[in-house]
Amino acid sequence: MCLTVVFLFFLFCFEICIAKIDGGSRTEAEEKVYSWLYALAQTQRDMAFEYVRSTERGLSFNEAERRLRENGPNVPLEYTFPRWWHFLWTASFHPFNMILIFFSALSYITSDSPNGCIMLILVLISVCLRFYMEYSSSKAAMKLSEFVKSPVKVQRCAGRVIQTELIVQVDQRDIVPGDIIIFEPGDLFPGDVRLLSSKHLVVSQSSLTGESWTAEKSADIREDQSTPLLELKNICFMGTNVVSGSGTGLVVSTGSKTYMSTMFSNIGKQKPPDGFEKGIRRISLVLICVMLIVATIITLIAYFTSHQASDSIIFGISVACALTPQMFPLIVNTSLAKGALAMARDRCVVKSLTAIRDMGSMDILCIDKTGTLTMDRAILVNHLDSWGIPKEKVLHFAFLNSYYKTDQKYPLDDAILAYVYTNGYKFQASKWKKIHEIPFDFIRRKVSVIMETESNKEDKKSFQFHGRFMVTKGALEEVIKVCSFVEHIDTGSLITLSSEEQLRILNLGEQVSNEGLRCIGVAIKRLQTKNINQSMDSEETVESDMVFLGLITFYDPPKDSAKQALWRLAEKGVTAKVLTGDSLSLAIKICQEVGIRTTHVTTGPDLELLDQDSFHETVKKTTVMARLTPTQKLRVVQSLQIVGRHVVGFLGDGINDTLALDAANVGISVDSGASVAKDFADIILLEKDLNVLVAGVEQGRLTFGNTMKYIKMSVVANIGVVLSLLVATIFLGNEPLSPKQLLVQNFLYSVGQIAIPWDKMEEDYVKTPQIWSEKGLPMFILWNSPVCTLCDLSALLFLWYYYTESLDFFRSAWFVEGLLMQTLIIHLIRTEKIPFVQEVASWPVLCSTVVISAIGIAIPFTAIGDFMGFTSLPLTYFGFLVLLFLGYFTVGQVVKRIYILVYKKWL
Repeated sequence: MCLTVVFLFFLFCFEICIAKIDGGSRTEAEEKVYSWLYALAQTQRDMAFEYVRSTERGLSFNEAERRLRENGPNVPLEYTFPRWWHFLWTASFHPFNMILIFFSALSYITSDSPNGCIMLILVLISVCLRFYMEYSSSKAAMKLSEFVKSPVKVQRCAGRVIQTELIVQVDQRDIVPGDIIIFEPGDLFPGDVRLLSSKHLVVSQSSLTGESWTAEKSADIREDQSTPLLELKNICFMGTNVVSGSGTGLVVSTGSKTYMSTMFSNIGKQKPPDGFEKGIRRISLVLICVMLIVATIITLIAYFTSHQASDSIIFGISVACALTPQMFPLIVNTSLAKGALAMARDRCVVKSLTAIRDMGSMDILCIDKTGTLTMDRAILVNHLDSWGIPKEKVLHFAFLNSYYKTDQKYPLDDAILAYVYTNGYKFQASKWKKIHEIPFDFIRRKVSVIMETESNKEDKKSFQFHGRFMVTKGALEEVIKVCSFVEHIDTGSLITLSSEEQLRILNLGEQVSNEGLRCIGVAIKRLQTKNINQSMDSEETVESDMVFLGLITFYDPPKDSAKQALWRLAEKGVTAKVLTGDSLSLAIKICQEVGIRTTHVTTGPDLELLDQDSFHETVKKTTVMARLTPTQKLRVVQSLQIVGRHVVGFLGDGINDTLALDAANVGISVDSGASVAKDFADIILLEKDLNVLVAGVEQGRLTFGNTMKYIKMSVVANIGVVLSLLVATIFLGNEPLSPKQLLVQNFLYSVGQIAIPWDKMEEDYVKTPQIWSEKGLPMFILWNSPVCTLCDLSALLFLWYYYTESLDFFRSAWFVEGLLMQTLIIHLIRTEKIPFVQEVASWPVLCSTVVISAIGIAIPFTAIGDFMGFTSLPLTYFGFLVLLFLGYFTVGQVVKRIYILVYKKWL
């Protein structure tokens, strides 16, 4: 059944922010819910109808419709998926997009239409690419998280004179307070419910507690104020589901007035600011300031030398455009889209493209245990007698019990049968005949099967193969309660099960549990034929004076791939922390199997006792945290982010993981997870395999690295070129390049950068998490921009002293030198090593460099060059350029080595 109610509830959390990590006292809304539920839990069953103004027959259809209009649909908050225009808006309003649109408008105003058109085309390509990728990913995710209507059986009454009780199917959205619901195994409670009747009712509350254990519920109980809210046995909560049993209940709260809607009312989506986006905004502001200053100075200089206002303004705008990393949105979105396609090949749905980049920065991965590290299934490990010695007879009778029970089959039964069949045991179940069954329920916590085998001469001497027996298996402590005898370890004879023997067996069970195994007890009782002919009304009488045989132990094994994947993540600087609602001993066992350190472990209840500082310190050093509630998982994630300054990923697939998924920098779920978990995740895995995450981390770091290459290279080159233009304008007393020539140079340079997303990264770079440094980029610019300016000024001086031809010749030479310098700088910036010698770029980047350089060199010799005002250049000038760029790379490499010595990193 689809968890529609829970899915919609968590959207309520999306809208609310918290003021501090540690929460605080309950809100007024929470207090109202607590008081209301405790009042109903303490009252008699019949009086509960008075509280909600209902009757034992249920509500009439007219009254239910009136209450639905009054209270609204039974959802905490109506949810709609983001519309197409939301993605378009996000893709469009990027800082650099806005700068390009602004200068495009200025270009049109000053009649520089080609420049304005080119900038608009760049913006359009960038916006369309990001919009297409994110909208397509969103639609794919919507298909995964699509939910159907969830019908609920409701008792309503109809008739004007004589009212008739009817059982009808009503969608959970139309449930109102006062409705009487009928529920069976698998049903979801559509609201907070006061039980009216129950039969062996067991409910899973993992959506509230995160624990895999179940809770017993009963209608025939009146609670008191001292009972913890989630332990109230006559109250069932919205979003929890029926595991076994059946019953009826009175809906007392729906929608936003339920416990589940208010338990997290002080929590919500509070992801820390994205360091990358924050840094980009700051760089944008810096570039705008530099742009305004330099463009104004150059415009004034051009005006005072030429006295042409319009031409001077156009040239100033062209210089400002040259300072803008025009391809930034396109390069970033192309890199992210390329990463999304690569992850799609690894069977991942990427809902948020920026999550790929965050994967590259992630240094802590929080994971739930079940189904992520383990195979999420039970495997039989051993069959032990009461002394902890393996004994086949224990397995034999446990097998017969599982083979003949028919009421409900559980995973443990399947594990017992599979173990017997696959290990070649021949227990000959066909020789037995089932007589009766006392079914399992979560109050007795055991199941008994009575069977017999025909007497024969060979088996009469053997106790276990002759006559009629009752075989019981279930929770160890419950099985021991009905046992009076146990076999002696040496003689095999029956001895009385004393209190000392009971304690010894319970200690054995605890020892098994501490090893991370689950155990159940097995007992038998030989019956006389006449005992079975009597009524089976008294289960306590029949299930008594039994012989305790031993224990069956089970294990949820770790995945074969988990240990290797965690080791690969650790190699790449990603620390794994386990956050689970299961028991600590089981979590420790699994973590030891997969290689996660367990020297520092804790539990949710222990964390609750800590003050704020101790909490943060414990979270920092602890690797395994068990018995955590959804709120505690959220607090752990936020503590790591805000206090620890880590980039945190969270992998979870349950409803109880949703708050942590929402808060994490990278929320990761699986397509088999709960709908709400998938909706709040940034990445959805189509396979539960941690190796996919390793590939995602590598792809994220490749995306981050190529993005940083472009940012650093383009900003360094652009600032260096603009400073050169400023000096050249002052030195020449004229524009070193016309606006048209500067536009073409900038356009060719920008086109050549499109290949950067297809570049490779050095192995050392992808081995460590990559995080945006606020001080890194400014210092990088200060160190490297002067190298570009030095190269341009060297060309300026050479042209001034050795070529004194016309201004057209100077502009032609300056155009070629500037374009080659901006094209080749990517090879200097992209690696710590010596370019073309120790490290060579990928073939797309090499091809791009060759093609753009060839076009730039060829233009002055073509008709296009004549149209642009260029003249042909002598071969001696190209000889000078070879020497110039050898010097440029030499100086640049020296500056690079000094920079690395000072700051210990390059990109």
